[in-house]
Amino acid sequence: MQYIVQKRRGNIIGAIMITLLLLFVSTTAHAQTGETSPTSKEAELERQLNNINQEIKGLSNTITGLQGQGQSLDRDIQLLNATINRANLNIKAKKLEIAKLSSGIAEKSKTVKTLSARLENERQSLAQLIRKTNEIDQATLPEIILGGDDLSDFFLDLDSFDALRAGLKNSSDALKNAKMETQAAQDALEEREQREVDAKAELERNKGIVQSNQAEKQRLLNLTKNKEKQYQQVLADRKKQAAQIRAALFALRDSGEISFGKALDYANVVSAKTGIRPAFLLAVFQQESSFGANQGSCLLKNRSTGEGVSAKTGNVKAKVMNPTRDVPPFLLITAQVGRDPFNTRVSCPQEVGWGGAMGAAQFIPSTWVLFTSRITAALGTETADPWNARDAFMAAGMYLTDLGATPNSYSAERDAACRYFSGSKCSKSTWAATYGSQVMQKATTIQTTMIDPLQNS
Repeated sequence: MQYIVQKRRGNIIGAIMITLLLLFVSTTAHAQTGETSPTSKEAELERQLNNINQEIKGLSNTITGLQGQGQSLDRDIQLLNATINRANLNIKAKKLEIAKLSSGIAEKSKTVKTLSARLENERQSLAQLIRKTNEIDQATLPEIILGGDDLSDFFLDLDSFDALRAGLKNSSDALKNAKMETQAAQDALEEREQREVDAKAELERNKGIVQSNQAEKQRLLNLTKNKEKQYQQVLADRKKQAAQIRAALFALRDSGEISFGKALDYANVVSAKTGIRPAFLLAVFQQESSFGANQGSCLLKNRSTGEGVSAKTGNVKAKVMNPTRDVPPFLLITAQVGRDPFNTRVSCPQEVGWGGAMGAAQFIPSTWVLFTSRITAALGTETADPWNARDAFMAAGMYLTDLGATPNSYSAERDAACRYFSGSKCSKSTWAATYGSQVMQKATTIQTTMIDPLQNS
């Protein structure tokens, strides 16, 4: 018995030493992982970036002034020169921004690694303290009292036990703090990484601007003989191309087709109300249309079970629409817009979950009704119709904005597209990530081959 109590007493002392060591390590680690002040290199990069942004602002004002002038060959060449110069400055600015972000990413990665190691140390120390506490708790009070030769030893053990309990609380608090600091550092790292992705995407976009405008500039410079006559032909070609673009059909899922010109007009209205980028919004609809062509659509047939059939094959499909969540609002919506609910196409169910998404924007009925008042207020109408392209564009724009889509931020737009499609961030689903990347590719194509030519016509 004497040996057991002495061993336990030794465990107490050992546990207290662990506690003291833990507190020392935690304090030292905390001091070592603090944020450092910006380096002179970062400060110089920031100074250069500010200077370039001032030049870009000046060129933007020049471009605005030239755009307000009447069309002429000299004016067009000046406009192309200013646009090319601005794009080149944007490229230079993005390279500086990437260099600055890369430096910060390396530093923050180091901080995350250090904090993660500290977090693991805190976990191990806390586990040791818990084990020691359990060992002490197994001894009965009579055993500890009777096992000692001196009553003062008993009170020493009680003091040691109290110190161990205090150490256990301190270790628990340290673990919580380490978790919070590690998560904050990880969030800061991810934010910098996203900004770097955005900067790289913007850099590539400006490279495309330079390339296309250089080609157009060279074409205009080649008009040496009969330049006015040839320039008039250039203007005529631009107008013809613009007319073709506006007249091109733009397919909408389960809603037929409209002209691209009308689709762009709707997207511009949405952009004015929500700030969403027109090319991005149009890309989402184009992606949904492609997805619908590949996946097909269904018709609801049983309001009680949500069962339906494939609109293509007539085969019976289970889970076409959630009977409790979506069928009641679906019947109400179709009644309001004068549609037969059992002959109106909705999305088919996928591998997981229910189908039932409606119209070009592909909102399920229970979600659509959450947006109806916002849609009608924005458009000044009485009824929101998910199969009306104008209403669908506004609904999608509002939702994408709610999901965090920010103009000129590649990662924010891509993430919003992923969440629009699946409810999850791109990083959480490879299926959603593929969808988001395809939307962004389509947005670039729409911007460069359709919207830009219209703006330059």
